[in-house]
Amino acid sequence: MPAYVAVDLGASGGRVMLGRVADGRVSLEVAHRFANIPYRATGHERWPLATLLAEVRNGLTRVGHAADDLVSVGVATWGVDFGLLDASGRVLDDPVCYRDRRTAGVVDRVLDIVPAPELFRRTGSQVLALNTVYQMVAQRDAGEWPVDAARLLMMPDLVHQDLCGSVVGEVTMASTTQLADASTRRWSPELFERLGLPMAVMPDLVQPGTRLGHLHHDVREAAGLPEMTVVAPATHDTASAVVGTPVDEGWAYLSSGTWSLLGVETAAPVLTEAVRAVNLTNEGGAEGTNRLLKNIAGMWILESCRRAWAAAGTPVALDALDLAIASAPARQAFIPPDASPFFNPPDMPAAVTAFLGESGQRLPDDLGGFARVILESLALRYATVISEIEQATGQSIRGIRIIGGGSQNRFLNQATADATGREVRAGPVEATALGNVIVQAIADGRFGSVAEARRAVARDEAGEAYEPRDPDAWAEARARYAQLEADLA
Repeated sequence: MPAYVAVDLGASGGRVMLGRVADGRVSLEVAHRFANIPYRATGHERWPLATLLAEVRNGLTRVGHAADDLVSVGVATWGVDFGLLDASGRVLDDPVCYRDRRTAGVVDRVLDIVPAPELFRRTGSQVLALNTVYQMVAQRDAGEWPVDAARLLMMPDLVHQDLCGSVVGEVTMASTTQLADASTRRWSPELFERLGLPMAVMPDLVQPGTRLGHLHHDVREAAGLPEMTVVAPATHDTASAVVGTPVDEGWAYLSSGTWSLLGVETAAPVLTEAVRAVNLTNEGGAEGTNRLLKNIAGMWILESCRRAWAAAGTPVALDALDLAIASAPARQAFIPPDASPFFNPPDMPAAVTAFLGESGQRLPDDLGGFARVILESLALRYATVISEIEQATGQSIRGIRIIGGGSQNRFLNQATADATGREVRAGPVEATALGNVIVQAIADGRFGSVAEARRAVARDEAGEAYEPRDPDAWAEARARYAQLEADLA
């Protein structure tokens, strides 16, 4: 039974997973879990890179004690964030977190140079202040670009570099930067020139499934591992998650975690004005596919509230919160999850309370009601985006497959079915790790294609089904929510 190591780094935590392929099926087990918490230094929120690298190595050590038939390892992470290296390969500083406020005002400066319609035609990307292009411009304009920066590596590439010395990038991750050409999936020289950014630091790009090198001898020795290859999966975690998702024809996928990424898989980028008008994004997928989607604030808002409640002396366990949500009044008030007040406020409960007050809505009576407002608002946001995708593509969406950690939230799954009026199926929970293992297994000859591997996943992951309920009540809620978003436009 060949085994593959999938490293899944998320914006709140990481996992090292052991995946096995036998009899045409993929199985997973968790070897190591760890937290990922940004810290503040030199004026910015940063990721603790040395800690993350040490935790990955800890996970490899645990894998080494559990398996002796290991073939390869690959890393997938969230998008847009990067680190800079000098000519010797030394990381110059910890990567800045995408929620840092350094990009305030930068989007307008970039769009003054490259107008939004042209930028979209080139990159196919949704305009988000957190995108790599705006982070790079912000760092340069603040005078913080290191003079000895020789190479830029995205987050998964930094881990691959630590494991095997690789200094290349990968196309699915590059597509999150808003600096890559959507048609060629290569860096756009003209964009770099017009924006005055140093294209010389950008890495060469490879496809998912590329062998990057052999695991460093010191890593192998310390972890008790055999000779292993480092393989680039689809290194953007959502791209890996979509690989591991058995999406039916005419269905959308919803990767639910800190962020929610809601979209459909297409054969090629969709670069129409209708897509740009609703701010959808085109991102690269495995085997040359395209992911047409929107980035939506996911479980971040509720998890930020839980952290704030705990810090204030009122910790709320998830099972207790679920009970409180179920007993709270339905559809009493809403927030627009993607509005700027909820991106990274110092006090999330205060931000939600302030918005409800300013918009003349009733404040929840307890924490369960508070959480229900957030989750129902998120479901209504999904409904809006589903409609936008249908209008922009002219294709109807019959159902939604929810994957990732958020797929375990049954209340949100049901609310999503209710708000969208579509069947929802939940799972797989570990879609990102599944997709990571699948790409490694394809590189190893164990599967012939993503389609073949998805059929194998579908045999074991039928998914818990949720049917829409209370159509009249949710139609009224959609109308109230739409007015709320219109008032903010």
